[in-house]
Amino acid sequence: MISSKDYISLENKYGAHNYHPLPVVLERGEGVFVWDVEGRKYFDFLSAYSAVNQGHCHPKIINSLNIQARKLTLTSRAFYNNVLGEYEKYISNYFGYDRVLPMNTGVEGGETANKLARKWGYLKKNIKKNEARIIFAKGNFWGRTLAAISSSDDPLSYEGFGPYMPGYDLVPYNDLNALENELKDPNVCAFMVEPIQGEAGVVVPDHGYLKGVREICDKYNVLFIADEVQTGIGRTGKLLACDHENVKPDILILGKALSGGVFPVSAVLANDDVMLCIKPGEHGSTFGGNPLACKVAIAALEVIKEENLSDNAERLGNIFRKELKNINSEMITIVRGKGLLNAVVIKAKDGKNAWDVCLSLRDNGLLAKPTHGDIIRFAPPLTINEDQLMESIKIIRKTILSF
Repeated sequence: MISSKDYISLENKYGAHNYHPLPVVLERGEGVFVWDVEGRKYFDFLSAYSAVNQGHCHPKIINSLNIQARKLTLTSRAFYNNVLGEYEKYISNYFGYDRVLPMNTGVEGGETANKLARKWGYLKKNIKKNEARIIFAKGNFWGRTLAAISSSDDPLSYEGFGPYMPGYDLVPYNDLNALENELKDPNVCAFMVEPIQGEAGVVVPDHGYLKGVREICDKYNVLFIADEVQTGIGRTGKLLACDHENVKPDILILGKALSGGVFPVSAVLANDDVMLCIKPGEHGSTFGGNPLACKVAIAALEVIKEENLSDNAERLGNIFRKELKNINSEMITIVRGKGLLNAVVIKAKDGKNAWDVCLSLRDNGLLAKPTHGDIIRFAPPLTINEDQLMESIKIIRKTILSF
């Protein structure tokens, strides 16, 4: 049998060194659990960065994948297929928009939203050619394409990859006054923001921030783009994180859990006034809207509603944060989150930091990953039940107190 050490050596020798994974090699997953190649069982508290909201290898989603895979997987958009229209109608009605533009990955969704916003700015807001601006929040993360890193203020993302995309500017997150000052510029076509900043460490804005964003965007005729790639599909205790404030963005970006982690699927939703600014040949993808992805996404969205996963995330998230705040350790300085998207800020102790805590969590049967050095995200599949959650909390408590 090939050991975990051997698999890690293979990746290190033949793969690009663009990730720093936790040293565990997984080969199987089911529900909230994963197993490594030696057969050790773990709670998965990362959920592939919230792509596996429905749990690993959900039988309904896998069944949908298998059935469609035997029929037709890809036609490209050079031809119609008998699944895309069904999916487009289903997801548009599901989220309450006129239309959807299907893509594959979350960052492609962000790129699509940016192109839509710029085209709308020129056609509908009459911005002069090549003058359109898009505003982003500081601390944002929506991928690693050249456009995405051009909107980043994290040197780890952008340093060494210039020159950068023009027309992008940043304002502080959770600061409506700073946002309004920028949106007064008639060349601003859009503001793109995560309702909760995931990669930044599950940074939750003040209640009312999203409503304020909606009002300011309306005031200055600017598109509100919500990047719900990580926060959407039930993760925060509502179908969308924007639903906590009953606001509707002009452009909605979805990905990750849109397929339950089974297949790369992303989507950009908007109403006709925005979506129909894009004409044939101006944007697309060979794999975007393929029959396999469409069937998988329908099944994944059905699971969210059929199993009431948003409500489960809301209820168990409240329990989780309460229990973590009761852990008596000076290492935990902040507990924050919404639904089952949570994080703790770790204060280093005796030379041990968040990475060391995650290694110890692994040894105790729970997988999580640090971000920004001192923050640990805790985001289990939304299918987790209360007994499993309490068992996980025992592991976290035991681990933290061991330091």
